[in-house]
Amino acid sequence: MKRIALLGATGSIGRQALEIIGAHPELELVAAASGSQPIDGVAPLTQVGGDLTDLLERARPDVVLNAVVGFAGLPATLWALERGIDLALANKESLVAAGELATSAWQRGGGRLLPVDSEHSAAYQCLESREPGTVHSLVLTASGGPFRGRSREELADVTPAEALAHPTWNMGPKITIDSATLANKGLELIEAHFLFGLEYERLEVVVHPTSTVHALVRFHDGAALAHLGYPDMRVPISFALTYPERTATPVPPLDLSVGLTLEFEAPDLETFPLLTLARQAGKQAGTYPCAFNAANEVAVAAFLEGRLPFLGIAETVEETLASVDGAPARELSELFEADAEARRLAERTAATA
Repeated sequence: MKRIALLGATGSIGRQALEIIGAHPELELVAAASGSQPIDGVAPLTQVGGDLTDLLERARPDVVLNAVVGFAGLPATLWALERGIDLALANKESLVAAGELATSAWQRGGGRLLPVDSEHSAAYQCLESREPGTVHSLVLTASGGPFRGRSREELADVTPAEALAHPTWNMGPKITIDSATLANKGLELIEAHFLFGLEYERLEVVVHPTSTVHALVRFHDGAALAHLGYPDMRVPISFALTYPERTATPVPPLDLSVGLTLEFEAPDLETFPLLTLARQAGKQAGTYPCAFNAANEVAVAAFLEGRLPFLGIAETVEETLASVDGAPARELSELFEADAEARRLAERTAATA
């Protein structure tokens, strides 16, 4: 029996995780948390808002599924990693913002870090048991979002409703907007660097509109392994919660008999500059990835509230990155300071856009 703590129980990932847990008697939900919505009765221990590590201390789970959105998920990530407790990570922002601190905690704790993002779960499965020296590069796929093929001029007046109309995935508003700007793929690029220990030069992003191939790993012998499947988050959630088993889900196997066309294209970095900004922030290291994440969270919120145009999201992030010093954080308090400073700068920029 695995004791599961589910953080972010009312979000898209959380709701699907409850379905997976309910279908597997060997999984026991011992604790659940949400940001603001009531969840009484979902688990023996529940919490709305507040310090998630307090809940984890009381629950003592075997696996923490961190599906909190944004930087707020960081303390729970570090709690699990420090203690060697298996972490099923859907909160990519915590690893992006605290990459060096998180990987150090992971090394000290010695537990398993199982990615729940579909692309990173796919890459994990392709890389599993492979010698690092055999890997040439990793390719993450992006659907391109609802605005694939449009020019910058055509994006000047898009509305939040248009940006939230994702063509292949059903996700929460923050992640869906990040997909529309390609910021999500930028965050995943930085996350992959820390998860798999690959230099940014060995990480590639391609647009794949049908979201059938979730990731592809190239090897030095010229071979490539790809992970294919229908775009359904129950697959990576189940993989992380039941690992190392691969238990059944309601998702059907990919039907090749109906015909399958796999299209790939390079991302339009001029129209969607956040992917380039994320790569640059990752290469600069220090707290630049933290600043990228913080500024993007502020800008996305401003866009959803109607205070910032769609193109202003990338502009806000770019100006924020140009203004921070990006000094490395030696401890968590310094990371919180860097996050807060980036948010102040981003709010100021967004207010004048």
